[in-house]
Amino acid sequence: MRGQRTAIFPTRFLLVAATNPCPCGHAPSRRCRCREADLARHARRLSGPLLDRIDLLVYVQRPDAERLAQEPTASSETERARVTAARERQRERLDGTGATCNGHMDARLLRRHVRVSDDVERPLVDAYRRGELSARGRDRTLRLARTIADLAASDEVLREHVVAALGYRHEMSDGVGVAA
Repeated sequence: MRGQRTAIFPTRFLLVAATNPCPCGHAPSRRCRCREADLARHARRLSGPLLDRIDLLVYVQRPDAERLAQEPTASSETERARVTAARERQRERLDGTGATCNGHMDARLLRRHVRVSDDVERPLVDAYRRGELSARGRDRTLRLARTIADLAASDEVLREHVVAALGYRHEMSDGVGVAA
């Protein structure tokens, strides 16, 4: 609500965004001519609170010529089957809760369906103490770790799943970042 007007926006959507690593788009190659001030200004365009609400930050590096010529490591059919199986696991686990997938779990459901041992919790605590993770970011990381576990057909969220999920939350530093 603003200026005596009310607008209602959908609350469930998928945002996919991309940004160049620098204003000219050539970092980290030698073709980049951006100055430190340009890089800092470019990095500030994505605020911390905005980034805290994004679950995945994927850095896409420019492949070398040999990698570009190689066959894909996985087929679309294989990946589709993994995702379908993971979504089915989520559907069964969340049946009757009102949530349809891990991303739709509220804090109460998250605590019920994602219980982790002290060893698994340790990377989250460490990241929080270093100021790299907010309370909101912790819950988002656990939801993502649950999804990573589902993709691995694991009933439990293991330390490796939490570490992988934390890896997707690091600040953008090099390469092209894609947020989803």
